[in-house]
Amino acid sequence: MATLDDLVLLITPPENPVGFGGDWQAVEVELGLVLPSDFKELAARYGEGDFDDISLLSPDDLLTSARDLLPMAGGFRDEFPEAVPFPLWPEPGGVLEWARTGNGDSLCWLTGGVPDDWTTVVWNPRDSADRYESSAVAFLCAYFGGELDVPLLGSPPPAPWFDPRRDRSHVLVRLHGGELPYEQRLRILRDAVRPTADRGAFDGGESGRQDHFKAVGRDWLLTYENAYGHGIRVAYPPEDDEEARTVILDAVDAMGCQVRSITTYKGEPIWSRGE
Repeated sequence: MATLDDLVLLITPPENPVGFGGDWQAVEVELGLVLPSDFKELAARYGEGDFDDISLLSPDDLLTSARDLLPMAGGFRDEFPEAVPFPLWPEPGGVLEWARTGNGDSLCWLTGGVPDDWTTVVWNPRDSADRYESSAVAFLCAYFGGELDVPLLGSPPPAPWFDPRRDRSHVLVRLHGGELPYEQRLRILRDAVRPTADRGAFDGGESGRQDHFKAVGRDWLLTYENAYGHGIRVAYPPEDDEEARTVILDAVDAMGCQVRSITTYKGEPIWSRGE
């Protein structure tokens, strides 16, 4: 089975990992579980951040997820048992989340047995749950190495990366109009910030779709969507604010769309044509 050294050869860790907030030992005491050693080594080697679109949970986030899992998903399971085919922590052997994606997928352990033998479940309640006979590190290594097919996550990028956590400004540009097909509008947006790399997608048919990607040279993270309203979500280093405003608004014009509003993710107004 692949080790952390194998993952390091595949995806370079940061020289100075960003430390996680919280204490793994305190989390283990509260959960009454010992977490797998490979995951704690993974967190120490890479620090807080994202493997492509997969975000490791911090100690505080892991604990919050564990506390909320049964209360939030238990009722859903009662109504749609086929969508939750595994027990939920703290039920015996229940799933426990260790990472998640921007597309709403959860990467979980099945917690039965010896912690270092826990296997991985990739789960999205709106889609499916699939089990893989791999630890956290072995799963990441096999998936990003192209040796493991994970339908919920799609295809990994040809050259996978790890992004250390950093401060980003988060902007939501809500749009309307646009006579060009969705695919053409998406291509125009990606051309405006190229080179880009895929970070996952969701296609809900008539419910709309989301396409997540990274502007590699600029270190921007973008989503173009018409699933939860028509718009562009972009996260970028704060020092790139002026460039991001210019590039994104020019792309909107080229896409043939009109701006309805521009806000932070929290709904606070930001940017304007006159700035």
